[in-house]
Parts: sequence; C-alpha cells; structure tokens
Amino acid sequence: MDFQSIKGSCHCRNIQFELDWPESEAVIPVRKCGCDYCSKHEGAWTSHPEAQLVVRIGDSSAVSEYRFATGTADFLVCACCGVVPVVLSEINEKLHAVVNVNSFDDADSLSYSCSATDFDGEEEVARLQRRERNWIPDVQLRK
Repeated sequence: MDFQSIKGSCHCRNIQFELDWPESEAVIPVRKCGCDYCSKHEGAWTSHPEAQLVVRIGDSSAVSEYRFATGTADFLVCACCGVVPVVLSEINEKLHAVVNVNSFDDADSLSYSCSATDFDGEEEVARLQRRERNWIPDVQLRK
C-alpha cells in the first residue's frame, strides 16, 4: 500500500507527528466531536485503520495527558501553547490514536469531508470496540 505523509504539530512544535495516510483515501474524513471538551479545543479528529502514526514529544514535562469521562483516552495537551494535536487510547495492550486535523502543518493542500459526531452515552465496551476498529492502530510514541 502507498502512503502520503502528513506532518502536524502543536503551535510551538513541542508535540509533533507524522501521519502516513493511505494514498487511496484522497478525502480525509473529519469527525467534529460535539462534546464540551472537543468543542472548546476545536477538536476535528481523523483516523484510518490502515494509517501509521509517529508522535514525537520534545519536552515531556511540558505535555499534560488529560482524561475525562470513561478515562479510556489521553488527550495530549501542550502545556506551552495549549494545543491538543493527538489523542491516545490503549486497547488490549496496543496503542491507538486519532489526530486533530487543525494541527496539520499543510492543511490547506488536503481534501476533507466533515461530519458531526457525539459519543455521549456510549458504553465503555462499545467505545473501545469502535476505537479498535476505526482509530490508527500503528502508533509509535517517542519521548
């Protein structure tokens, strides 16, 4: 499979990522979550079950891992600039992720399809199963 490389980061570049996205998927699906947290942080998330992600953290002491609701995902928040570029979830001892398209470095050169989502009330088991099916399953976290 061929991939296109998409780079992204928080504003100050303390949290950076490289997303290898399947070239066969020219239009990137974006989920605008309606929860209060994502709305306040402009969360517009994407993932693909065949994508690969490398996350690099410059200064890990300047990154907060915020958990809420079910406590099954870590929102990586840069303590320097406040941007949330990546969310991680460990499922069956394997790291999965979604990325915030608002943190793509060259966002204007890509094509998107947006849809609103709301996962309030979703049971924890169903939530983890959905993430395991849909989130990026090949994640490397380098601190």
